[in-house]
Amino acid sequence: MTSKLFALLLAGTAALATQGAQAQSMRWLSQSQEQAAQYPIEMAAIEDLTGDGFAVTRNEFAALGLNLADALRLLNTGAFDLATVQVGSVAKDDPFLEGIDLIGVSTDMTELKEAVDAYREPFNARLAEKFGVKAVAIWPFGPQVFLCNQPVASLADMEGLKIRSFTASMSKLLEELGATPVTLSFPEVYPALQRGVASCGVTSPTSSNTGKWPEVTTHLYPLSVSGSVQAHMVSMAWLDGLTPEARETFETEMAEMEAGLWELAMTTNDTAQACSTGGDCAEGGLYTSYDMTLVPVSDEDKAKVAEISTSAVLPAWAETCNASFPDCTRIWNETVGKVRGITIE
Repeated sequence: MTSKLFALLLAGTAALATQGAQAQSMRWLSQSQEQAAQYPIEMAAIEDLTGDGFAVTRNEFAALGLNLADALRLLNTGAFDLATVQVGSVAKDDPFLEGIDLIGVSTDMTELKEAVDAYREPFNARLAEKFGVKAVAIWPFGPQVFLCNQPVASLADMEGLKIRSFTASMSKLLEELGATPVTLSFPEVYPALQRGVASCGVTSPTSSNTGKWPEVTTHLYPLSVSGSVQAHMVSMAWLDGLTPEARETFETEMAEMEAGLWELAMTTNDTAQACSTGGDCAEGGLYTSYDMTLVPVSDEDKAKVAEISTSAVLPAWAETCNASFPDCTRIWNETVGKVRGITIE
């Protein structure tokens, strides 16, 4: 544990003692930086909450030098009241959480929305039981695709490459493809691609364009393998300290923000992809125009991801998850599995 994280945990513990007197104050920790597509939506939500009487103090993981993987601990101890959480990054603390967006299960945003809605209740029940937090908004960055700094024409060309991963199930897919997964946080990917530490990275067209990945990559293969589900999570101690009226207002604002973030994921990734690959790109807009090579996606590769998901990704996840939570597979089959038509034996 870093000294900075330890200091924040101590401060959070002390803050819990005075929480009742400051029930409507909120310490908000975000991963969205100003250039991110999600930033305006989040800031609009904060502005609305401020108008509703909440005193929001916003900080960013990157500015404070904090790791996304520590988000649940930062909430559980009261260091922050709300944090934007990359679910795949915190799933090492509980594999059940990654069940909301396993590789190859939901490969477009409509499928993913069905899966998220089906999993939301048990997802929040597990978060409350283990970590004392609740996801008040669950949303995706968008289809997770491949950007490479060398020519690729299909998944077969991934063999032998080092490829950025950020979830356990994504690493399993890459291993099955003969690639070497390299676990990197988003800010680490640009220099890794630039220096050849990684040959490819996986993220959404929106995130890659605003993160300037096309400056250090040449080929975009838009085969979606997941949605990179995120969540705005709050400490249950903080949430339960609100008056009923304030809680209703807060949860309503979070639901509206979630809807806006889903709309963003569903509507703007095509625009971002076009901007990255020499297509139509409005000047002065959110995205920057680049001239990457857009590689056509084959039906064979779509089928290959589905097959690897069924034969390798899901069984590996279930084995790990059941070891710590015996009801894991049953709950998944009754929720995500049911809406996706998939059963883990």
